[in-house]
Amino acid sequence: MQRAPVRARSPRTVLRRVNVRLPQAEASTDAIFILMRRMRGPLVLLMLLFTVDVVGLTLMPGTDAAGNPHRLTVFDAFYFMSYTATTIGFGETPYPFSIAQRLWVTFAIYNSVVGWAYAIGAILRLLGDRAFLAAVARQRFARQVRLLREPFLIIAGYGQMGRTVAETLDAQGRRLVVVDTDDRVLDQLAGGKLTIDVPGIAGDARDPHTLALAGLTHPYCEGVLALTHHDAVNLAVVMAVKLLRPEVPVYARANTAAVTATMRDFGARGIINPYDRYGDYLTLQLRRPATYRLVTWLLAPYDAPLPALRPVPPTGRWVVASDDHFGADIAADLADVATRVDVVSCQDDLPDVSLAVGLVAGGSDENRNLALAAHARLENPAIFISVRAQSEALLPLLDAFAPDSVFIPARLTVSEALARVITPDFWTFFLHAFEQDEAWSTALLERLVARQGEGSPASRRFVLDAATAPEVTDWLERHRLTVGDLLGDPADRDRPLALVPLILSRAGRDRFLPGDDVELQVGDELVVAGRDSAIDALEHTLTHPAAVQYVATGEVVPATLVFRALSPRVDHPARRRSTGRGAAGPGPSGPAAPPG
Repeated sequence: MQRAPVRARSPRTVLRRVNVRLPQAEASTDAIFILMRRMRGPLVLLMLLFTVDVVGLTLMPGTDAAGNPHRLTVFDAFYFMSYTATTIGFGETPYPFSIAQRLWVTFAIYNSVVGWAYAIGAILRLLGDRAFLAAVARQRFARQVRLLREPFLIIAGYGQMGRTVAETLDAQGRRLVVVDTDDRVLDQLAGGKLTIDVPGIAGDARDPHTLALAGLTHPYCEGVLALTHHDAVNLAVVMAVKLLRPEVPVYARANTAAVTATMRDFGARGIINPYDRYGDYLTLQLRRPATYRLVTWLLAPYDAPLPALRPVPPTGRWVVASDDHFGADIAADLADVATRVDVVSCQDDLPDVSLAVGLVAGGSDENRNLALAAHARLENPAIFISVRAQSEALLPLLDAFAPDSVFIPARLTVSEALARVITPDFWTFFLHAFEQDEAWSTALLERLVARQGEGSPASRRFVLDAATAPEVTDWLERHRLTVGDLLGDPADRDRPLALVPLILSRAGRDRFLPGDDVELQVGDELVVAGRDSAIDALEHTLTHPAAVQYVATGEVVPATLVFRALSPRVDHPARRRSTGRGAAGPGPSGPAAPPG
């Protein structure tokens, strides 16, 4: 369902004390100016030649049909030259020409051909002019953004991270606008895997006017993602968004703790420092492997297989090989789980890992990292190995080598960014799960697998209000409805949908993993995780009165108003068989209403 646009008037905040006039994405006239400047000479030449030809033709002597002296009027000469200069040629008019007139016309034909050749050459040069093409592209981009009438996200940076995020959001049906400094990268928008036409512009995202042109001031802008590889650019985007449109959420990547702190000061909704976050994941894997298995599975792309539970190495000495700040960061995290952490340079001789329990090959050269990992496995086959890679190009080799942990900054950034953007409340649950113990994580994982299978689940947030769930809202105003009722299969209520409720939000308070017996109220927000087909079935229940009544009471009623008035209520066979709920296991979740 289409969401309402974000209101254009931005509120005051602690940082934004003055409501300044937002930069306006005015239509660019650069293309027109460039066109007139490049074509000024050819147009002047054509007009000059045409004028000379017309005036000269009026001065040439001729005769009429009776042989009397006759000269063409200005209009006759203008008419004749209009179709002669353009090589159309309708013949001599109004009378056959004299020798003098034909000589002048011959001269006019050749000089007009020269003039047109010059003009056409200028047009061809203009079509290859980079400035003109950029101006035309800018005009087209501004028009595409201006005509958007549904919520969209701005992605600053279309590198490896931006492209992956765009493809995933595009598959979710989200509208996007892309900004990148390299126009060659933007060519991939047309030839990539995107199913919807995505406007893209080559420009500096640090310039507020570029962001305005990309739709920052547009009422349907619902968020901005700063995913470039440069901290300065990402920080500039955060500052621009939070000072100009503080109500618009912004998600950004940061590579250092200092930039992370500054972004936090400006109130960025989500800050992803992959070098800092990886330390949290690695220590979680070592301390609480079941919780690590759960959270990484929840963050994985939809329907990814459940990862195996890896053995945890004993407490002991760790070796960190690095050549940048990542080594110090990961060593600080490992200090809590290791008896000793040695940080060595990747460029030195191969480190001695014979007595170590773990190695982090974390240099900036991914090939060197893989070489260090291979040496460590040969020297100590039981050692726990973590490998840092700069891109997913090395994944085939890493899959074959099968280290215990792989750190790809771009992939970690994309996973957390998507989790925050697609279902923001799901990220709240993710952070909650990150802090839970092994027993809680194991129980939830078993519940999810039993209900919806071993493929990683999709998540969705549903608001029980008149706009998004009108039939459920109408039912709740008169009757009782529980979480278990709502998540019943609309084809057979005794079988639950392949969904698990994660969060029930009411009056600003979150209740994690609500039970099936919890009663729902108008205005509640429910976050669920499970199969896509089950989410579709739940959407069907929210908007069809017959489905709501059936899952709540078991009574089958006709789907149309006419048949409801003519037909008596009938108990569904499943209701006569049982009044309980199935405990677990994915059942049919098609959105078809019960017959009637």
